[in-house]
Amino acid sequence: MNLIYLFASLVFLLLCVSFLSLSSKEIWWVRAHDFPRMQYLVLALLLLIAEVLFLDYSNISFWLLVLPTLFVVGYQLWWIVPYTRFYPREVRQTAYLDSENSIKIMTANVLMTNRKAEKLIKLVKENNPDILVTLETDHWWQTQLKSIENDYPYRMSCPQENLYGMHVYSSYQLSESTTEFLVEDDIPSMHTLLTLPSGQNIRIHFLHPAPPSPTENEESSERDAELIMIAKSVADADIPVIVTGDLNDVAWSPSTRLFRKLSKLLDPRIGRGMFNTFHAEYWFMRWPLDHLFHSTEFKLYDIRRLPAFGSDHFALLTQLIFTESQHNDSASGLDADHEDKSLAREKMNSEQVNENEVPRPR
Repeated sequence: MNLIYLFASLVFLLLCVSFLSLSSKEIWWVRAHDFPRMQYLVLALLLLIAEVLFLDYSNISFWLLVLPTLFVVGYQLWWIVPYTRFYPREVRQTAYLDSENSIKIMTANVLMTNRKAEKLIKLVKENNPDILVTLETDHWWQTQLKSIENDYPYRMSCPQENLYGMHVYSSYQLSESTTEFLVEDDIPSMHTLLTLPSGQNIRIHFLHPAPPSPTENEESSERDAELIMIAKSVADADIPVIVTGDLNDVAWSPSTRLFRKLSKLLDPRIGRGMFNTFHAEYWFMRWPLDHLFHSTEFKLYDIRRLPAFGSDHFALLTQLIFTESQHNDSASGLDADHEDKSLAREKMNSEQVNENEVPRPR
């Protein structure tokens, strides 16, 4: 009987944390349960195995425990299966490297207190990205990265000492580049027009909104509002679009799904893997925090999580090939309904912002 009580308590806890993520509450301790879905899934599977091994099949208590555990397994799988190889790919793959229309982007949250700059520089030289975006870079990091500036003549800089500095290094021409503080006065985002060697222009937005947490923003409203502003701004763009950065949100969360619905952008991880970039030191507590989304004119050539370089994040390397026409099935993406659009308006109104404040380089 004591074993039944133990299993019942564990099932109850798993149901609670699963149902909490269904809540629309923006408070940090609710939204925190959007992150560890894989961990909850593993715990539910282990609990299910224990129930089968140690409980009596003929007793009704067995079914009263097994069925809710199966529900938790199925519920968590619903969120994370798209980020596995068992799901159809949202973005088409190409093996043809069109150098005139290729763009290779490396996104690296460096961890401001990390002093192993040489490891990041080594990764940059080994992978030779066309664009390097660094997050959490302060004045010390800006000085350390001067050694790569000869390879990246086009740059954007916003060093800060508050964990939200940002730098962009580009070997491709950048124009109409601006740094904005869209929602919070000390949280920058960068916006630019990039020109490929072929002459094709691409609109790019680099983001790093603050997360909901007890030490930063108690609610997710600021983060969500910034994502929605960008999403609505790029939805009807007349040129190709890329949005990348550390969104301080997981790929499968309701807020990132809302971003995808509103922006109409695609996620190259769908059908390929999670590419968990955080936490680099704890293998058992990892999830995808660093993202790259793009419009339908691109095919994917490569996407990889790079080796650790001393940060609490891994760097993400993504190489896209621009094509003249839309080669991806937009029906495989997500569509916004009336409820989604209403929720988006509420979130922007709560922060008194709108999509017209987002720069639209063209």
